Amino acid sequence: MTKSGSLTQEMRFRLKSSREYSQASFAWVTSLLLTTLLLLNSYDWSEQVFKPFLLTVSGIYLFFTLVQSVLTIRIRRDLIRHGSVSFLTRRLAWIQLLAIVSGNIFIVIAAFHLIRKGKNVEYTFAVYMLLTQLFVIGASALNIFKPYVADNFLPAMTGLIFILVIDLIVLVIISRYNASSTLPRWMIGVSVVLILTSVTGNVFALLLGISIIGRIRRQYKQKSNFWNDLWERLAPNMTAMSGMFFIIFLFSISICSFFTFDYSMAVENNYAALLQSPSLAYPLGTDDFGRCLFSRIVFGARISLIVGFMSTVIPVFIGGTLGAFSGFYGRHTDNIIMRLLDILYAIPGILLAIAIIAAFGANTVNLILALSLGSIPTYARTMRASVLYVSTFEFVEAARALGYNNRSIIFKHIIPNSLAPMIIKSTLTIGGAVIATSSLSYLGLGVEPHIPEWGNILKLGSTYLETHSYLAIYPGLAIILLVLSFNFLGDGLRDALDPKLEKA
Repeated sequence: MTKSGSLTQEMRFRLKSSREYSQASFAWVTSLLLTTLLLLNSYDWSEQVFKPFLLTVSGIYLFFTLVQSVLTIRIRRDLIRHGSVSFLTRRLAWIQLLAIVSGNIFIVIAAFHLIRKGKNVEYTFAVYMLLTQLFVIGASALNIFKPYVADNFLPAMTGLIFILVIDLIVLVIISRYNASSTLPRWMIGVSVVLILTSVTGNVFALLLGISIIGRIRRQYKQKSNFWNDLWERLAPNMTAMSGMFFIIFLFSISICSFFTFDYSMAVENNYAALLQSPSLAYPLGTDDFGRCLFSRIVFGARISLIVGFMSTVIPVFIGGTLGAFSGFYGRHTDNIIMRLLDILYAIPGILLAIAIIAAFGANTVNLILALSLGSIPTYARTMRASVLYVSTFEFVEAARALGYNNRSIIFKHIIPNSLAPMIIKSTLTIGGAVIATSSLSYLGLGVEPHIPEWGNILKLGSTYLETHSYLAIYPGLAIILLVLSFNFLGDGLRDALDPKLEKA
């Protein structure tokens, strides 16, 4: 190989292995796409005039996109010339933090990671924790412009802002320690506070609290930790972390909406505000009954997350248990369990769900049971294959030699080491459960029609596609983003947990 060829290969390796460059490139491309979409929507093609608000937002997005492109070019140049990002380039990233006012989460995340040179898992959690809290406050604050707010709106917003201040202080504290630093014992108190603040649904605060406690407990022990290794591999994956951010944001806003959103805005008719276009009072407009579409989508997120999560947890538990026993005992037990599940697997899942709902009625509980039943065979097969593989390991034979009974071997040794494929599969398939929930509700076979659920909202909006298309576009986008987020997170977990992909 020639000298120039080896240098080119080295440069490519520098760019490929740089977390800052990959995140900056992803943020730049994503921001460019968002800017293009905003520019296209800022022009009213029927009246041939620009919409001032969207045009202003497009200009803000364009400015930060241009700055991000300059930063990406500088990062690439620094890596090629010096092998590391320069101090000046990292200081320029402070400008991009202002993109938080536009809601451009991709540029803000890339800026946070560019500012700090030595990043660790705790810093990543702290950044996403702070951004999640900011977005929840921002979404909740839009209710100020409504004719009236929830009774608990002011105390709830005060509490959220107080938690935001705590998150900001924790981020500043965490940024003082790198991966090799020793955390002081008083940080355990900080982690307890973070775990308590996670009652708002900000799972990043819970993860950060657990991570701090785990790090303090093991910082004097020279051994690898599965938890830390997992997040070290997942954190650089910006698509996976962006998907996780959106899921946790929806989960958090769903919990906080009990106090910051008025449910009557989503369910009670308001004939004085029929089919209004998006405005400050109604950020996504109103439907044909005068109900706030923004509030309906926020409350609908509860149903989508609950049904999607429960219809995944139930088959994971039942199918996983059946698959574990089938794979461990084999022979007659295996044949009986798997043949019965093959009969269930032969029935299309969506058809089985429709039959169950038609027989027992359309409600949330029946929907969860209907979707869960059809997914049991796939999880049982996944667990069975994993158990058959793990059962050949030496530690299983050692457990038998030490006199452990079969139940202890299954639940203490085999199942814990067989969960990785189940976690990956459940994360990848939960998006399908969300789509199935919305599809059945769209057909009138899911959640009750009076409950704000994304499928119900989409069904009502589809009748106004030609005149008020936003009624169908916004709930459709919510479904697409949530499904994509679960898929991105599942792909990231697969890469982080799969040893073959790790070696590659």
